[in-house]
Amino acid sequence: MNMRKLSLLLLIVMMALAAAAVWAWRDWQRFVDDPLNPHGEINLWIAPGSSFTSLIRQLETMGLAQATWHWRVFGRLNAPAIQAGEYWIPVGSNLVQLLTRLEAGDVREHRLTIVEGWTLARLRKELARDPRLRQRARDLDDADLMERLGCKGCFAEGRFLPETYFFTRGMDDMTILRRAHVAMERVLEEAWTGRDPEVPLNTPEELLVLASIIERETGQAGERAQVAGVFARRLQLGMRLQTDPTVIYGLDDDFDGRLRRVHLRTDHPWNTYTRHGLPPTPIALPGRLAIEAAARPAPGTALYFVSRGDGTHQFSDTLEEHNAAVNRYIRGRR
Repeated sequence: MNMRKLSLLLLIVMMALAAAAVWAWRDWQRFVDDPLNPHGEINLWIAPGSSFTSLIRQLETMGLAQATWHWRVFGRLNAPAIQAGEYWIPVGSNLVQLLTRLEAGDVREHRLTIVEGWTLARLRKELARDPRLRQRARDLDDADLMERLGCKGCFAEGRFLPETYFFTRGMDDMTILRRAHVAMERVLEEAWTGRDPEVPLNTPEELLVLASIIERETGQAGERAQVAGVFARRLQLGMRLQTDPTVIYGLDDDFDGRLRRVHLRTDHPWNTYTRHGLPPTPIALPGRLAIEAAARPAPGTALYFVSRGDGTHQFSDTLEEHNAAVNRYIRGRR
Protein backbone atom coordinates (compact mmCIF):
# COMPACT_ATOMS: atom_id res chain seq x y z
CA MET A 1 0.00 0.00 0.00
CA ASN A 2 1.52 3.27 -1.04
CA MET A 3 1.75 6.24 1.26
CA ARG A 4 -1.10 8.09 -0.38
CA LYS A 5 -3.55 5.24 0.18
CA LEU A 6 -2.28 4.76 3.74
CA SER A 7 -2.75 8.43 4.53
CA LEU A 8 -6.25 8.32 3.11
CA LEU A 9 -7.10 5.25 5.20
CA LEU A 10 -5.77 6.88 8.35
CA LEU A 11 -7.81 9.99 7.58
CA ILE A 12 -10.95 7.92 7.14
CA VAL A 13 -10.29 6.07 10.42
CA MET A 14 -9.65 9.33 12.29
CA MET A 15 -12.81 10.87 10.86
CA ALA A 16 -14.79 7.80 11.88
CA LEU A 17 -13.35 7.94 15.39
CA ALA A 18 -14.06 11.65 15.61
CA ALA A 19 -17.64 11.08 14.46
CA ALA A 20 -18.03 8.28 16.98
CA ALA A 21 -16.64 10.50 19.72
CA VAL A 22 -19.04 13.31 18.79
CA TRP A 23 -21.96 10.87 18.77
CA ALA A 24 -20.88 9.38 22.10
CA TRP A 25 -20.51 12.84 23.64
CA ARG A 26 -23.92 13.97 22.44
CA ASP A 27 -25.45 10.69 23.61
CA TRP A 28 -23.83 11.19 26.99
CA GLN A 29 -25.08 14.77 27.23
CA ARG A 30 -28.60 13.59 26.40
CA PHE A 31 -28.31 11.02 29.18
CA VAL A 32 -27.18 13.65 31.67
CA ASP A 33 -29.42 16.55 30.59
CA ASP A 34 -32.68 14.96 29.44
CA PRO A 35 -35.47 15.07 32.06
CA LEU A 36 -36.17 11.85 33.91
CA ASN A 37 -39.79 12.87 34.55
CA PRO A 38 -40.90 15.14 31.70
CA HIS A 39 -44.62 14.64 32.39
CA GLY A 40 -45.02 15.30 36.11
CA GLU A 41 -43.44 15.53 39.54
CA ILE A 42 -42.66 12.34 41.43
CA ASN A 43 -42.12 11.15 44.97
CA LEU A 44 -39.08 8.98 45.43
CA TRP A 45 -38.48 6.94 48.57
CA ILE A 46 -34.88 5.89 49.17
CA ALA A 47 -34.69 3.17 51.79
CA PRO A 48 -31.84 3.18 54.32
CA GLY A 49 -28.78 1.38 53.00
CA SER A 50 -29.70 1.92 49.33
CA SER A 51 -26.84 1.95 46.83
CA PHE A 52 -26.47 3.62 43.46
CA THR A 53 -27.20 0.27 41.82
CA SER A 54 -30.45 -0.16 43.77
CA LEU A 55 -31.39 3.41 42.81
CA ILE A 56 -31.01 2.48 39.12
CA ARG A 57 -33.25 -0.56 39.60
CA GLN A 58 -35.82 1.57 41.41
CA LEU A 59 -35.86 4.21 38.67
CA GLU A 60 -36.17 1.47 36.06
CA THR A 61 -39.13 -0.04 37.91
CA MET A 62 -40.77 3.40 37.97
CA GLY A 63 -40.24 3.78 34.24
CA LEU A 64 -37.83 6.69 34.67
CA ALA A 65 -34.64 5.05 33.41
CA GLN A 66 -33.13 2.10 31.59
CA ALA A 67 -30.12 0.25 32.91
CA THR A 68 -27.78 1.21 30.04
CA TRP A 69 -23.99 1.54 30.02
CA HIS A 70 -24.37 5.23 30.86
CA TRP A 71 -25.40 4.45 34.40
CA ARG A 72 -22.42 2.17 35.03
CA VAL A 73 -20.00 4.77 33.72
CA PHE A 74 -21.69 7.55 35.69
CA GLY A 75 -21.56 5.48 38.88
CA ARG A 76 -17.84 4.80 38.48
CA LEU A 77 -17.01 8.41 37.65
CA ASN A 78 -19.08 10.04 40.38
CA ALA A 79 -19.78 7.39 43.05
CA PRO A 80 -22.64 9.43 44.53
CA ALA A 81 -23.36 9.07 48.25
CA ILE A 82 -27.11 8.59 48.46
CA GLN A 83 -28.97 9.59 51.61
CA ALA A 84 -32.12 7.77 52.64
CA GLY A 85 -35.47 9.54 52.80
CA GLU A 86 -38.42 10.74 50.77
CA TYR A 87 -37.69 13.15 47.93
CA TRP A 88 -39.92 15.36 45.86
CA ILE A 89 -38.57 15.51 42.30
CA PRO A 90 -39.94 18.48 40.31
CA VAL A 91 -41.12 17.88 36.77
CA GLY A 92 -38.31 18.08 34.22
CA SER A 93 -35.52 17.16 36.65
CA ASN A 94 -32.44 15.60 35.06
CA LEU A 95 -29.97 13.10 36.45
CA VAL A 96 -27.60 15.67 37.92
CA GLN A 97 -30.41 17.55 39.65
CA LEU A 98 -31.77 14.30 41.07
CA LEU A 99 -28.42 13.17 42.44
CA THR A 100 -27.71 16.61 43.86
CA ARG A 101 -30.88 16.28 45.96
CA LEU A 102 -30.06 12.73 47.03
CA GLU A 103 -26.48 13.59 48.01
CA ALA A 104 -27.56 16.72 49.92
CA GLY A 105 -30.30 14.84 51.76
CA ASP A 106 -32.84 17.41 50.57
CA VAL A 107 -35.71 15.29 51.81
CA ARG A 108 -39.36 16.26 51.48
CA GLU A 109 -41.01 17.84 54.52
CA HIS A 110 -44.62 17.24 55.49
CA ARG A 111 -46.72 19.27 57.88
CA LEU A 112 -49.21 18.47 60.58
CA THR A 113 -51.32 21.24 62.10
CA ILE A 114 -52.61 20.77 65.62
CA VAL A 115 -55.79 22.84 65.73
CA GLU A 116 -56.70 25.04 68.70
CA GLY A 117 -59.48 23.40 70.66
CA TRP A 118 -58.71 19.83 69.70
CA THR A 119 -58.72 17.35 72.55
CA LEU A 120 -55.72 15.13 73.12
CA ALA A 121 -57.83 12.17 71.95
CA ARG A 122 -58.40 13.94 68.62
CA LEU A 123 -54.69 14.71 68.27
CA ARG A 124 -53.73 11.11 68.95
CA LYS A 125 -56.29 9.90 66.42
CA GLU A 126 -54.85 12.19 63.74
CA LEU A 127 -51.33 10.98 64.45
CA ALA A 128 -52.36 7.32 64.47
CA ARG A 129 -53.95 7.46 61.03
CA ASP A 130 -51.08 9.31 59.33
CA PRO A 131 -49.24 6.70 57.21
CA ARG A 132 -46.16 8.92 56.94
CA LEU A 133 -45.38 8.52 60.64
CA ARG A 134 -43.95 5.57 62.52
CA GLN A 135 -46.26 4.71 65.40
CA ARG A 136 -44.72 4.62 68.86
CA ALA A 137 -47.33 6.41 70.95
CA ARG A 138 -50.42 4.63 69.65
CA ASP A 139 -50.36 1.84 72.23
CA LEU A 140 -49.40 4.05 75.18
CA ASP A 141 -52.04 5.29 77.58
CA ASP A 142 -51.95 8.96 78.58
CA ALA A 143 -50.02 8.32 81.79
CA ASP A 144 -47.31 6.32 80.00
CA LEU A 145 -47.15 8.95 77.28
CA MET A 146 -46.47 11.74 79.75
CA GLU A 147 -43.89 9.63 81.55
CA ARG A 148 -42.07 9.06 78.26
CA LEU A 149 -42.13 12.83 77.74
CA GLY A 150 -40.49 13.42 81.11
CA CYS A 151 -43.62 14.64 82.90
CA LYS A 152 -44.55 11.69 85.08
CA GLY A 153 -47.81 12.23 86.96
CA CYS A 154 -48.83 15.20 84.80
CA PHE A 155 -52.30 15.25 83.31
CA ALA A 156 -51.98 14.81 79.56
CA GLU A 157 -54.93 16.84 78.29
CA GLY A 158 -53.96 20.33 77.17
CA ARG A 159 -50.21 19.72 77.34
CA PHE A 160 -49.49 20.07 73.60
CA LEU A 161 -49.33 23.42 71.83
CA PRO A 162 -51.50 23.83 68.73
CA GLU A 163 -49.20 24.89 65.90
CA THR A 164 -47.98 23.55 62.54
CA TYR A 165 -45.17 21.03 62.90
CA PHE A 166 -42.96 19.82 60.05
CA PHE A 167 -41.67 16.27 59.73
CA THR A 168 -40.18 13.84 57.24
CA ARG A 169 -41.64 10.50 56.24
CA GLY A 170 -40.54 7.77 58.61
CA MET A 171 -40.29 10.07 61.63
CA ASP A 172 -42.06 8.72 64.71
CA ASP A 173 -45.15 10.28 66.29
CA MET A 174 -43.38 10.74 69.63
CA THR A 175 -41.09 13.30 68.00
CA ILE A 176 -44.04 15.53 67.11
CA LEU A 177 -45.65 15.04 70.51
CA ARG A 178 -42.38 15.93 72.22
CA ARG A 179 -42.01 19.11 70.16
CA ALA A 180 -45.60 20.14 70.90
CA HIS A 181 -45.17 19.39 74.61
CA VAL A 182 -41.93 21.37 74.90
CA ALA A 183 -43.52 24.26 72.99
CA MET A 184 -46.50 24.28 75.36
CA GLU A 185 -44.28 24.23 78.43
CA ARG A 186 -42.35 27.23 77.08
CA VAL A 187 -45.47 29.26 76.20
CA LEU A 188 -47.12 28.40 79.53
CA GLU A 189 -44.03 29.45 81.49
CA GLU A 190 -43.82 32.77 79.61
CA ALA A 191 -47.51 33.49 80.19
CA TRP A 192 -47.31 32.58 83.86
CA THR A 193 -44.28 34.82 84.39
CA GLY A 194 -46.00 37.74 82.66
CA ARG A 195 -49.45 37.22 84.19
CA ASP A 196 -51.54 39.92 85.80
CA PRO A 197 -50.80 39.63 89.54
CA GLU A 198 -54.52 39.99 90.26
CA VAL A 199 -55.49 36.92 88.23
CA PRO A 200 -57.13 34.43 90.65
CA LEU A 201 -54.95 31.45 89.71
CA ASN A 202 -52.43 29.66 91.90
CA THR A 203 -50.37 27.58 89.47
CA PRO A 204 -49.42 27.40 85.78
CA GLU A 205 -51.57 24.27 85.60
CA GLU A 206 -54.65 26.29 86.64
CA LEU A 207 -53.74 28.83 83.98
CA LEU A 208 -53.71 26.02 81.41
CA VAL A 209 -57.11 24.78 82.58
CA LEU A 210 -58.67 28.23 82.28
CA ALA A 211 -57.06 28.78 78.88
CA SER A 212 -58.60 25.55 77.60
CA ILE A 213 -62.07 26.71 78.66
CA ILE A 214 -61.54 30.07 76.94
CA GLU A 215 -60.41 28.25 73.80
CA ARG A 216 -63.57 26.19 73.70
CA GLU A 217 -65.87 29.11 74.49
CA THR A 218 -64.89 31.46 71.67
CA GLY A 219 -63.10 31.32 68.34
CA GLN A 220 -62.99 35.12 68.15
CA ALA A 221 -59.49 36.38 68.90
CA GLY A 222 -60.85 39.75 70.02
CA GLU A 223 -63.16 38.14 72.60
CA ARG A 224 -60.73 35.85 74.36
CA ALA A 225 -59.57 38.43 76.90
CA GLN A 226 -63.19 39.46 77.58
CA VAL A 227 -64.23 35.84 78.18
CA ALA A 228 -61.18 35.43 80.42
CA GLY A 229 -62.28 38.52 82.36
CA VAL A 230 -65.74 37.05 82.98
CA PHE A 231 -64.28 33.80 84.31
CA ALA A 232 -61.65 35.59 86.41
CA ARG A 233 -64.31 37.75 88.09
CA ARG A 234 -66.52 34.71 88.72
CA LEU A 235 -63.60 32.91 90.37
CA GLN A 236 -62.87 35.97 92.52
CA LEU A 237 -66.52 36.21 93.63
CA GLY A 238 -66.85 32.48 94.30
CA MET A 239 -69.43 32.06 91.53
CA ARG A 240 -69.63 28.85 89.54
CA LEU A 241 -68.18 29.15 86.05
CA GLN A 242 -71.23 27.48 84.47
CA THR A 243 -69.61 26.86 81.10
CA ASP A 244 -71.08 24.27 78.72
CA PRO A 245 -67.80 22.97 77.20
CA THR A 246 -66.65 21.61 80.57
CA VAL A 247 -69.90 19.67 80.93
CA ILE A 248 -69.55 18.26 77.41
CA TYR A 249 -65.95 17.21 78.06
CA GLY A 250 -66.97 15.27 81.16
CA LEU A 251 -69.75 13.46 79.29
CA ASP A 252 -67.18 12.06 76.84
CA ASP A 253 -68.77 9.33 74.68
CA ASP A 254 -72.18 9.87 76.31
CA PHE A 255 -72.57 13.21 74.54
CA ASP A 256 -74.61 12.92 71.34
CA GLY A 257 -74.12 16.49 70.13
CA ARG A 258 -77.03 18.07 71.99
CA LEU A 259 -76.58 19.46 75.49
CA ARG A 260 -79.69 19.01 77.65
CA ARG A 261 -80.75 20.26 81.06
CA VAL A 262 -80.23 16.81 82.52
CA HIS A 263 -76.58 17.05 81.50
CA LEU A 264 -76.17 20.33 83.35
CA ARG A 265 -77.63 18.74 86.51
CA THR A 266 -75.58 15.52 86.29
CA ASP A 267 -72.59 15.94 88.59
CA HIS A 268 -69.08 14.94 87.48
CA PRO A 269 -65.64 16.48 88.13
CA TRP A 270 -65.82 18.72 85.02
CA ASN A 271 -69.37 19.97 85.55
CA THR A 272 -68.94 23.67 86.38
CA TYR A 273 -72.71 23.99 86.87
CA THR A 274 -72.64 21.66 89.89
CA ARG A 275 -69.14 22.44 91.20
CA HIS A 276 -67.28 25.60 92.13
CA GLY A 277 -63.87 26.54 90.82
CA LEU A 278 -61.94 25.16 87.90
CA PRO A 279 -62.31 21.58 86.64
CA PRO A 280 -59.48 19.19 87.54
CA THR A 281 -57.82 19.21 84.10
CA PRO A 282 -57.89 21.17 80.85
CA ILE A 283 -60.70 20.26 78.49
CA ALA A 284 -58.83 20.87 75.23
CA LEU A 285 -55.54 22.01 73.71
CA PRO A 286 -55.49 25.81 74.09
CA GLY A 287 -53.60 27.99 71.66
CA ARG A 288 -51.11 30.72 72.46
CA LEU A 289 -53.72 33.52 72.36
CA ALA A 290 -56.07 31.74 74.77
CA ILE A 291 -53.19 31.20 77.21
CA GLU A 292 -52.18 34.85 77.02
CA ALA A 293 -55.82 35.87 77.57
CA ALA A 294 -56.09 33.68 80.66
CA ALA A 295 -52.89 35.24 82.04
CA ARG A 296 -54.01 38.82 81.37
CA PRO A 297 -57.82 39.04 81.31
CA ALA A 298 -59.47 42.21 80.03
CA PRO A 299 -60.73 44.55 82.74
CA GLY A 300 -64.48 45.06 83.01
CA THR A 301 -67.59 44.33 85.00
CA ALA A 302 -69.36 41.67 82.91
CA LEU A 303 -70.22 38.42 84.67
CA TYR A 304 -72.21 36.75 81.91
CA PHE A 305 -72.09 36.17 78.18
CA VAL A 306 -74.22 34.38 75.62
CA SER A 307 -73.67 33.47 71.98
CA ARG A 308 -75.29 35.73 69.41
CA GLY A 309 -75.33 32.86 66.94
CA ASP A 310 -72.79 34.44 64.59
CA GLY A 311 -69.62 33.44 66.41
CA THR A 312 -69.61 36.46 68.73
CA HIS A 313 -71.04 36.92 72.24
CA GLN A 314 -73.20 39.38 74.12
CA PHE A 315 -71.64 40.32 77.49
CA SER A 316 -73.79 41.41 80.45
CA ASP A 317 -73.11 42.80 83.91
CA THR A 318 -76.25 41.53 85.65
CA LEU A 319 -78.35 38.40 85.60
CA GLU A 320 -81.34 40.45 84.46
CA GLU A 321 -79.41 41.76 81.44
CA HIS A 322 -78.13 38.25 80.74
CA ASN A 323 -81.61 36.72 80.80
CA ALA A 324 -82.80 39.39 78.36
CA ALA A 325 -79.88 38.53 76.08
CA VAL A 326 -80.70 34.83 76.33
CA ASN A 327 -84.31 35.55 75.36
CA ARG A 328 -83.14 37.58 72.40
CA TYR A 329 -80.36 35.41 71.06
CA ILE A 330 -81.27 31.88 72.17
CA ARG A 331 -85.00 31.58 72.75
CA GLY A 332 -85.77 34.08 70.00
CA ARG A 333 -83.64 32.08 67.58
CA ARG A 334 -85.52 28.91 68.46
